[in-house]
Amino acid sequence: MGAGAQAPVPDSSALRFEVASLKSTPAGGRGGQIRPSPGGERYLATGIPLQLIMMVAYRVKADQITGGPAWTLTDRWDMNAKAERPSTVEELHTMLKNLLADRFQLRFHRESKELPVYALTVDKAGLKLTPHEAQSAGDPWMDQSVDQVVSVKMKATSVPMDYFAWRLGQMLDRPVIDLTKLKGGYDFNLAYTRDLPPGLNEGALLNGSPIDTSGPTIFQALRQQLGLRLDAQKGPVEVLVIDHVEKPTEN
Repeated sequence: MGAGAQAPVPDSSALRFEVASLKSTPAGGRGGQIRPSPGGERYLATGIPLQLIMMVAYRVKADQITGGPAWTLTDRWDMNAKAERPSTVEELHTMLKNLLADRFQLRFHRESKELPVYALTVDKAGLKLTPHEAQSAGDPWMDQSVDQVVSVKMKATSVPMDYFAWRLGQMLDRPVIDLTKLKGGYDFNLAYTRDLPPGLNEGALLNGSPIDTSGPTIFQALRQQLGLRLDAQKGPVEVLVIDHVEKPTEN
């Protein structure tokens, strides 16, 4: 779809959730979660603004969405959407896009801008990834845990590189473009040390012990553990420009 082209309105034959509950998050309610549930039958969200739902549905960063009223950033929503049958992650994402068009009356167009990016490529030392076995094919899945504020561990199952690039972009200061040319899904573990959050200095104590910041950065971990590398450069980035959106009528 070229620059300035209108995002199509999904037709009646497109995949849709069988039923979807969408409500404003109660005052003081928990927030920050959105993901398909195991089993492929539901997509759940708790306390999520529309912008974040778009980021997940279209796999973009926040600065790749422009336009729209202020409430798309501030108003939070709880969602419980059920598919008619167990579905793949990609099918659930299609249903999520259609829910945005149907319930929020979301319309947008796409533009391409030259922006700072990270290019994800295979390191010269060689790839260290394990292809997912075809006989145990399943939906892509990534789990992430954080220990001592900065120690991040990721476990991936059947994850394709374009999806991994998007997930990396969510953790970094710019989008990540997949230039690996790797096909299929991969199983891997990645452990790295992220920057200390604002307000914490080197040597800060957590539960009486100094926070351990000695582990590899994400850039080092990608090369050492997966045989991948990230290089800063400029490249074409897709931007979604909101043309029309409305607050949904709650269930």
